[in-house]
Amino acid sequence: MTLGRPPVARPTIYDVAQRAGVSKSLVSLVLQNAPQVSEKRRRAVLAAISDLGYRPSSAASSLAGTRTRNIGVAIDDFENLWFVDLLRGMRQVFDESGHHVSVADSHLNPHLGGDPVDAFLSMRVEGIVLAMETPAAVPDFGSVPVVVAGARDVAPQGADLVANDDQHGARLATRHLLELGHRDIGHLSGAGGIARLRRTSFEATMAEAGLEAVVTGDGATTEEDGYVAAHALLDVRPRLTGIFAANDVMLLGALAALRERRLTVPDDVSVVGYDNSPLAASHYLALTTVDDRSVDVGTQVAQAVLARHDDPSRPPSRIMLSPTLVRRASTSPARTRRG
Repeated sequence: MTLGRPPVARPTIYDVAQRAGVSKSLVSLVLQNAPQVSEKRRRAVLAAISDLGYRPSSAASSLAGTRTRNIGVAIDDFENLWFVDLLRGMRQVFDESGHHVSVADSHLNPHLGGDPVDAFLSMRVEGIVLAMETPAAVPDFGSVPVVVAGARDVAPQGADLVANDDQHGARLATRHLLELGHRDIGHLSGAGGIARLRRTSFEATMAEAGLEAVVTGDGATTEEDGYVAAHALLDVRPRLTGIFAANDVMLLGALAALRERRLTVPDDVSVVGYDNSPLAASHYLALTTVDDRSVDVGTQVAQAVLARHDDPSRPPSRIMLSPTLVRRASTSPARTRRG
């Protein structure tokens, strides 16, 4: 029996990008004949396509003259419940306008190489929502409308921004504990623009009250991060009576740490979260938290995407929504700690 040669792998858009020394998104822009690509890079991409014999798929080619009506949403992590309400708000607007929403999370989509933006650009989306921290080298979005959801360390030039006022929200949470008589209060924080705003506001509010601000945590804002940060906080402040967490998920981890130390909520320690997630609203936990109006942020984000698509030349908008404090059973007046 004579075996034939194994089939030669068909070159992909990734192969073209590697050969040309550019990103996959830039190859996509060249294939779309987008005007914003420099002539030097365009020639490099076209040479790589010729050398490799690359041919776009028929499905992609059929889309060349049509609207995709697809919106890409890039998020940090599906474990953060804030994204659930954010997406719900966006869907309310995009469903009515006939747009579809595609969501990418670099943790759950490792094949995207940690940058879901490239994938969205290759899909020819009609708008991108950045609900994540972006690298210092911001990708070239071309003419695709970009809206940033939430305060971020790095935002593309000309992008619209929709967020809740994180500084005001953190001030509400901290003042709530102060008004209840708490003076030894700690904050569980994380990295990134949103967490940093909440942290600096906590520190400023404590300073205004003439009190020391104790902060632990500088990584992610997951339940595990909250658990570790809470133990670190209790190690340096074993008799504290108040904790403000950067979000409700971190606070869930803090509750486990408090239980391990035989501390009860709110009798021993009053706790406040942020986001007003379904977890916080559950009858079992009933957590005092800050409602960041994430559904409203989502609707405003979607409206900004559509407005930018209709009028690309409009000045960038900056929409800041005012959060509110939701009081539940996890906070009470300060009392002398036993033991």
